[in-house]
Amino acid sequence: MRATSSALALVMACAGAAAQAQTSTPARFPTKAIRVVVPYPAGGPTDMTARTLAPRMSEALGQQIVIDNRAGGSTIIGTEIVARAPADGHTLLLVTSTIAVSPSTFKKLPYDVTRDLVPVTQVIATPFALLAHPSLPVRTTADLVALVRARPGQLHYPSSGVGTSNHLAIVLLSRLAKIEPVHVPYKGTAPGIVDLIAGHVQFSFNNPMTSLPLVNAGKLRVLATTGAQRLAILPKLPTVAETVPGYEAGNWHSLFATGGTPRDTVARLHAEVARALAAPDVRSRLLDGGAQIVGSSPEEFAAYFKAEIAKWAQTVKVAKIQVE
Repeated sequence: MRATSSALALVMACAGAAAQAQTSTPARFPTKAIRVVVPYPAGGPTDMTARTLAPRMSEALGQQIVIDNRAGGSTIIGTEIVARAPADGHTLLLVTSTIAVSPSTFKKLPYDVTRDLVPVTQVIATPFALLAHPSLPVRTTADLVALVRARPGQLHYPSSGVGTSNHLAIVLLSRLAKIEPVHVPYKGTAPGIVDLIAGHVQFSFNNPMTSLPLVNAGKLRVLATTGAQRLAILPKLPTVAETVPGYEAGNWHSLFATGGTPRDTVARLHAEVARALAAPDVRSRLLDGGAQIVGSSPEEFAAYFKAEIAKWAQTVKVAKIQVE
């Protein structure tokens, strides 16, 4: 009986230890469907990026990826959802470069972008095309800079609103090139392009792929693109930075997790995004849309994100921009 009791005690002890080990060991990620919050309407460029990556990542991770469009509040609504989510990697944010600008343009945000979010990867960069009305005697960025410098306060450019990416892109150009054009804000991109075609404003930044048909029709002239490198689909078109050193602007699409998400989970998410970006069908769809594929590591993107926040903070300060 003593032997039986000892054996039973040993079995119970082992079972208890096993149960304790099981409860203390974290489950392997992911354990359920992954929610990707896109703080823009369905059908837009950021939504397209999310839906292009989702099937590949879902297959690799073995879990469904649900795209949750939460538009409104200049991305604040969707971003706050992720900032307040459990830090387990199952709620992610796919957002544009607006997230690096909003800390400077808004007096108060309901989250801290550097504390409540953790960078996973910069997925793609989508530079602007620098456009001019055909009547303007310019063919290059250098021509435009010289003309605006010679005629301060006389040449106008449109934007889709105060503090938007195409507004700040020209504010940055004005600061680096020491020029003084006049800003004309519109309620969206399309009205500004209509007025550019009509000659009511003289130059603008816009998406290169939607602009090319207008260029090919002779309604607009394209001078350059605004990325760090030339676009793969437009290799002969120079960048603004080739004339104005250090210049880089445009939109980028990036993936964030909730602050405090384990590093191995962040690393796994980055690895699967990078694997998806290497797939030929994914690459061709993104490149054909005028994107530059990035897929940077969490560490690389964290450093870039920090630099972007500082760059736009300085730009916003110089231009005295603030969105209520």
